Amino acid sequence: MFESLGERLTGVFDRLTGRGVLSEKDVDEALREVRLALLEADVALPVVRDFIAKARERATGEAVVRSVRPADQVVKLVHDGLVEMLGGDDVQGLNLSTTPPTVILMAGLQGSGKTTTSAKLALRIQKMERRKVLMASLDTRRPAAMEQLATLGKQAEVETLPIVAGQSAPDIARRALQAARLGGFDVLILDTAGRTTLDEQMMGEAAEIARIASPHESLLVADALTGQDAVRTAKAFHERLALTGLILTRTDGDARGGAALSMRAVTGLPIKFLGAGEKIDALEVFDARRVAGRILGAGDVVALVEKAVAEVDHAQAEKMAAKLQKGQFDLDDLAAQLRQMQKMGGMQGLMGMLPGVQKVKKQIAESGMDDRVFRRQEAIIGSMTKLERRKPDVLNASRKRRVAIGAGVDVAEINRLLKQHRQMADMVKSMSKGGGKGFARMAQAMGGMMGGGPGGLPPGLTAPSNADLERLRALGGGQLPPGGGGLPGLPGMGGGGMPGLPGFPKKK
Repeated sequence: MFESLGERLTGVFDRLTGRGVLSEKDVDEALREVRLALLEADVALPVVRDFIAKARERATGEAVVRSVRPADQVVKLVHDGLVEMLGGDDVQGLNLSTTPPTVILMAGLQGSGKTTTSAKLALRIQKMERRKVLMASLDTRRPAAMEQLATLGKQAEVETLPIVAGQSAPDIARRALQAARLGGFDVLILDTAGRTTLDEQMMGEAAEIARIASPHESLLVADALTGQDAVRTAKAFHERLALTGLILTRTDGDARGGAALSMRAVTGLPIKFLGAGEKIDALEVFDARRVAGRILGAGDVVALVEKAVAEVDHAQAEKMAAKLQKGQFDLDDLAAQLRQMQKMGGMQGLMGMLPGVQKVKKQIAESGMDDRVFRRQEAIIGSMTKLERRKPDVLNASRKRRVAIGAGVDVAEINRLLKQHRQMADMVKSMSKGGGKGFARMAQAMGGMMGGGPGGLPPGLTAPSNADLERLRALGGGQLPPGGGGLPGLPGMGGGGMPGLPGFPKKK
């Protein structure tokens, strides 16, 4: 998401870099380019006008003109403007501190991903908040809608209300409330019916269900790919339902991101979650500062750590950490790192969260380095014997030909993989010999690689907020590396490591 906007803005900032003094004419020219970039990203025109007006007001005066690095000031202006446009620093979570059951009403048009999002949200609440969740489908019109929610419930291991044929949506809502109270559920999610377009009958039914259930949260699920239509839909629903928040789906397929940038400004409603994939766990908490960081190439390390915490097999990671501290790294370890990277979203999913990657995306794409390469590498390793994976040096010409036939690749690709592994193994061995200093140097080096400065952030952007640092400390076992390099506290991935490359554990 925001890929095209990020590329345009990065180009604007690059043209300003290196200028010793930035005149007001330069500022006007930069803001004109930013305006065009926002409009091309399908941001609503009134929102763009307000954004540029505020940015120009902040840019006037000696603070920008006489700055040592004036281009950084423009980056900062755009960054702060994006954060404000997206809702500011206040992260709007779900209100679950009510007398159980907390009722969450899910509304939206047909095809927006409402039913799937209901299951994703239920899984997140059950997994992250440790609450007992019941889901109920109130969609009596779309064929197999209730069966779909029941199937998703089994997949997410979340209970669903038994289907009773012939009941109306209001009757199902009453039965769901009673079942939630009697079953001791903490949260009840009501998946309402949608239509292909807005109509009075759908709005009336949703309003009736809201009157019966008195929901604590009324969330609109909107498809980010529909652009400004999603904004208009949100306004129409809010007029009838008194929505408390928005969930944008299919954000992984929306390179422009105009709907997300317009939603908060036009409706005044907070965006609470982003659906970023088809998997049942592909739901992210929306954080304006972190999203702005992604747009401007600063990445989102907090989201990366959260994803790692959720996906890492800690027993396996501890085992690998012990090997790495001894300077051992064989092909089985490389295969494990490749699998871990795939679980965390693959190359594309991780690149958007890593600081400083925006500028090298094109080079990476042109080099042909994508998830298919990693899957082929994993297939190559899987075609080897246990001895070959443990001791790659035994792979002579005849063994390589056998492995190549088994994996369906050329011998040259096997040689490239072995060279890559040898470099990584040498690095692991070097770091283990260096002790604490070796790991510290690696962390510092990784911090520099992932940004442009010692903190790993692109010029002009501030370091993570105190709230983000606290979240990182909580996720990472209470410790953070001083230079911003690496993922803290994750066995086998901390203290300077990064997903897809061999991690370097904290020295005990």
